[in-house]
Amino acid sequence: MKKIGLVGGTGYTGVELLRMLQDHPEVEIVTLTSRSEAGKSVTALYPWLTGYAASLSFSEPSAEALSACDLVFFATPNKIAMHEAVPLLEQGVRVIDLAADFRFSDVDLWSATYGGAHASPEWNARAVYGLPELYRDAIREARLVGNPGCYPTATTLPLAPLLKAGLLGPNLIVDAKSGASGAGRSARTDLIVAEASDNFHAYGADGHRHGPEIAHQLSRYAGQAVEVTFVPHLLPMIRGIEVTIYASINAGGSIEDVRQVLQAAYANEPLVGIVGPGIHPETRWVRGSNCCRIGSYQQHPGQLILSSVIDNLVKGAAGQAIQNMNLMLGLDEWMGVPMRPLAP
Repeated sequence: MKKIGLVGGTGYTGVELLRMLQDHPEVEIVTLTSRSEAGKSVTALYPWLTGYAASLSFSEPSAEALSACDLVFFATPNKIAMHEAVPLLEQGVRVIDLAADFRFSDVDLWSATYGGAHASPEWNARAVYGLPELYRDAIREARLVGNPGCYPTATTLPLAPLLKAGLLGPNLIVDAKSGASGAGRSARTDLIVAEASDNFHAYGADGHRHGPEIAHQLSRYAGQAVEVTFVPHLLPMIRGIEVTIYASINAGGSIEDVRQVLQAAYANEPLVGIVGPGIHPETRWVRGSNCCRIGSYQQHPGQLILSSVIDNLVKGAAGQAIQNMNLMLGLDEWMGVPMRPLAP
């Protein structure tokens, strides 16, 4: 059994990781940390995990305990892992950070997006972006993986193959919507039921931090600078992401070419499905799963509309992290990864 540590097990992403890892046949959580809940049992906080995590309790973060793990997840706020993960990495522990500390190969871009100097540029240079469908071979060899953001995952999967094939122009509009769990567990007035229910609005339209991450990844795949206009919206539901993307098809290309490239790119990817013409993917199709569903449409010649759906807590966070863990530890990539959606 591989020994796993989980730093920050009380947010939505941490709880999802905890739930999924309990069903993984080849790993065991040996260290579970939380500064705010140290000393409490998992089942005291999360009764629905009774019978699965009965012996687990939260403890204060301990470098000694975490260094005995084969791999450690950091489900912590930004700017934590770039400090606390380094001693573990130096002792040979593999690390997956679910925050943004290691998502940018360009530390100057990271600093411009998140503010301040990066605390570990040396390890950042060695980090691999954890989108398995695009970087699988590099993830297998990685010591450190920066798990992608939820919006960037839903956006990059449909666009990367098309940009690599040279089918699209460099100016993209991404109209994205997410359930409230994407904002985390912290108490906020705008997320209480009386405010979020029966309501719908944009936020971060003057610049959301996932915008630079999306543009950074897509520019790498396109081989040129890509400009992304990214506007997220808050949906009155708990989980799920839908992104609608508007792009221009380059001269000589067609909607048929787009569909052929997407089908070829993901033909052997069990978690990415391309829907047929006229079918619009729905968030309920992927709820609770590590799947992504992609549709492509055209209203006018030269114009492309893409629709992509994922579960923000699974493919957008915890499920993708487990997929990365399996690759890094030499396990079956799909082991313990939720592949079937919940319905209704």
